[in-house]
Amino acid sequence: MTQDTQAVRRNEGYEDLRELLEIFDEMGEVEHISGADWNLEVGAISEMTAAAKPGRAKAMLFDNIPGYPAGFRILSGGANALKRLAVVLGLPEPTDEINLVQSYRENAKKKFELIPPVEVGTGPVMENVMRDDEVDVWKFPAPFVHELDGGRYIGTDDAVIMRDPDTGWVNSATYRVMVHDKNTVAIWMSPGKQGRLISEKYFAKGEPCPVLISCGHDPLLFLVSHQEIDHEVDEFAYAGGMRGRALDIIPSELHGLPVPAHAEIVLEGEIYGEEMREEGPFGEFMGYYASNSSQLPIVRVKRVYYRNNPILTLAIPSRPPENFTFARATVKSAMIWDEVEKAGLPGVSGVWCHEAGAGRLFNVISIKQMYPGHASQAAMLAANCHAGNYAGRWVVVVDEDIDPSNMFDVIWAMSTRCDPPEDVQFIKRSWSTPLDPLLREPPWQNNRGIIDACRPYGWKDEFPKVAEASPDLKKQIREKYPQLF
Repeated sequence: MTQDTQAVRRNEGYEDLRELLEIFDEMGEVEHISGADWNLEVGAISEMTAAAKPGRAKAMLFDNIPGYPAGFRILSGGANALKRLAVVLGLPEPTDEINLVQSYRENAKKKFELIPPVEVGTGPVMENVMRDDEVDVWKFPAPFVHELDGGRYIGTDDAVIMRDPDTGWVNSATYRVMVHDKNTVAIWMSPGKQGRLISEKYFAKGEPCPVLISCGHDPLLFLVSHQEIDHEVDEFAYAGGMRGRALDIIPSELHGLPVPAHAEIVLEGEIYGEEMREEGPFGEFMGYYASNSSQLPIVRVKRVYYRNNPILTLAIPSRPPENFTFARATVKSAMIWDEVEKAGLPGVSGVWCHEAGAGRLFNVISIKQMYPGHASQAAMLAANCHAGNYAGRWVVVVDEDIDPSNMFDVIWAMSTRCDPPEDVQFIKRSWSTPLDPLLREPPWQNNRGIIDACRPYGWKDEFPKVAEASPDLKKQIREKYPQLF
């Protein structure tokens, strides 16, 4: 297939995960792996390939998994690369990370609006339905991901869907889901997260919490579900706005919750607040086993909807870079950039949430300094805006000549433009999580470091000149010696 044909195919969009995989295959972006075991091998392969080529690794599609029929597959890292993520977001092929973030923001500004999902009578996810005593979650190759995990996890790249009992708002979010037995699972939700707050409302009424767990789907649903979307915004409507058309949903049989019509595997049941079983431990996104096993409410699974030859989607929280952090970093960078500009910050040149910080812990904002205190303002806004607040650790502010996605650039700026006693500030008692390895007990609050790695504003124009070839000379050299670059 020619590049022109690929471009046409990309611009036409895709209907579901399977069409998307066809596009990725045509791009040469999928590695097909046969015979890897669900017990540790799938997890280790996914972890190691993502770490070997951060932001550039191929998607891993596992088939012929021992103990399961051919066609029952696992997809790892579907959108976790520069070119593939651009396809998912409906954007032209980017040149680099900041170009992708800029393109995403520009596209959203031009046409983004919430597009509510559309209810349909049926869809591919209803090809097979297990009800009540028929339910068997072990039918799917839920992997044992890390060697020290407490069990097998069917939900990592998932969307956990609940309805607020007071307002009717439907929330979709990503939480880890461990399998206890054929019809019982557990959902771990960090304090303060929207799903946990919703479930606690049901428990306070003495009622179980209805829930859907989508375990295989379009990567766009995962992207939306594990970002900090504003409270009471419907993630399905947000995803529809990102795609430019409504998502199809089907009311679930038991509770009328919205089942994504083109999902691969969806579990339906209730969370029982008074019935507890041990969950975890699980290797998490900061790269540690930071939370021990604990007693969590059980989820009784009473319906399973799934496609023929279903594809389970898989995220591997681990020592960064992980198989989902590039995609997270891109969208989160754009969200922080938007939020700080809406708060009135001028002169932003770029934002990047580094994979080394698991896409949350080490965020860099580049600005063109315009007034005294501009750098401090940028840092405080980036650290405290909704998209940047949860579980952060460091915010670094750099000048506009520094590429915030280039760690060499960032560390160089920190090493040569930052005077630590003068240019490092701290924010205390911020919102964090039990998954933070520096926290041992509630309240789950952490401290933040703010680094001003910009030229000192008072004499920035007198700061020593950078020793490098000029942009014009670099352009001449690239044009004359393209084979070198």
